[in-house]
Amino acid sequence: MTSICDLTATTLARAIASGELSSRDAIEAHLARIAEQDRQLAAFVTVDAEGARRAAEICDAASAPVGPLHGVPVGIKDLTDTAGLATTYGSVLFRDHLPAEDDLVVARLRRAGAIILGKTNTPEFGFGAVCTNKLCGPTRNPFNAALTSGGSSGGSAVAVAAGMVPLAHGTDFGGSVRTPASFCDVASIRPTPGRVPSPRRPLGWDMLATHGFLARGVDDLELALSVCSGRDANDPLSIGITNDDRPIAGRPRIAVTPDFGIAPVSRDVRARFATACEALAGVADVVPSSPDCSGAIETFRTLRAAHVASSYGELLSTRRAELTPTVIWNIEAGAKLSAEDYLNAERRRTAIYRSFCELFTRADVLVAPAASVFPWPNEISDVTAIDGTALETPIDYLAVTFIVSLVGFPVLTLPVRRNVSELPFGIQIIAPPGCEPRLFAFGRMIENELGFSHRRPKLP
Repeated sequence: MTSICDLTATTLARAIASGELSSRDAIEAHLARIAEQDRQLAAFVTVDAEGARRAAEICDAASAPVGPLHGVPVGIKDLTDTAGLATTYGSVLFRDHLPAEDDLVVARLRRAGAIILGKTNTPEFGFGAVCTNKLCGPTRNPFNAALTSGGSSGGSAVAVAAGMVPLAHGTDFGGSVRTPASFCDVASIRPTPGRVPSPRRPLGWDMLATHGFLARGVDDLELALSVCSGRDANDPLSIGITNDDRPIAGRPRIAVTPDFGIAPVSRDVRARFATACEALAGVADVVPSSPDCSGAIETFRTLRAAHVASSYGELLSTRRAELTPTVIWNIEAGAKLSAEDYLNAERRRTAIYRSFCELFTRADVLVAPAASVFPWPNEISDVTAIDGTALETPIDYLAVTFIVSLVGFPVLTLPVRRNVSELPFGIQIIAPPGCEPRLFAFGRMIENELGFSHRRPKLP
């Protein structure tokens, strides 16, 4: 018999809407799963059991479903404000912080009927390769608790993989929904910047960071994005968002690259990616090809460092002793940048963007690994080398994902088919801006035809 906790968000929403299942039953089942598993896995910083029960009672008393996610439990990454529910940003500096208002993405989830079960763990301010901070963690991989879940949406990835929630919110700057999704065998979407507005973002035209979602399948990601999308006058990126839902004509054309020509990627990942490409060749025309990404690593380092220093530089001078070493390093990396450094990086970024655009005149989607390495032990805080070759900075292992962040193209990740003895591994499926419908259609096809889909962990 299938457990309630094994149902997808889409299936659960239908069951609640039809009266086959109550929202209270769904909430209690997921709270019980959290009670069973989270002491070991540490996916949640805060669980709002009583708030979720009250919301479920309201849902069950309603005369009709209030929205597409009516009564469905979800997790919210603890970088994102939830009204009246502790939001720590992974930092002891905010351990008692209770926001007065929901972030827009949270408000839209609630409006669609979703019930916030709690806040999922993240490294301090989202900076860290291992999902841990001075409040909670490490968030452990449900397929091997000795290994990392990845950063920085590791709490959301584990909550979904372990059946604590069917759907979770995440954020992604350089790979923060994609890396945990790959490590934990779940699916994720990083949409076109502005697709899910961030009207309180200080830098309105900043497209490096986006909201995203993690789930166990494509249908749930599409549903979540549909209820959270839509323009907001205070987010300039959202104003120009268009929806390109033209179907792929004929047999799909796939460009594949293991590394964008420049990203450090381990031998083991390259081997698994090659096997995935062989499977893809059964349903599409597969051609090795990559945009010209020369200079992308240095470009991202510069832009990211500038953003971090701007956002958190004051904390370094006033609260340094309370910050984690990873946050301190990130802030200091941007302290000496000049305006010329920043503008040169933007110039190179533009050239890389145009190279991506050119590639999509020849391909329907671009496929790359969703992580450069496999999960490593929680005790190791950073990836400093790959296959014995030292990395220049602690963020370079993310190059295979942050290159896509740099240009702002939407990306769907799916876990690939694997043997029982193999660790999870995912692929990035990339399309031009506004082409999320193309990603979902292609992703659904390879879920069904190739078995590129979630496999449940064996939980104790």
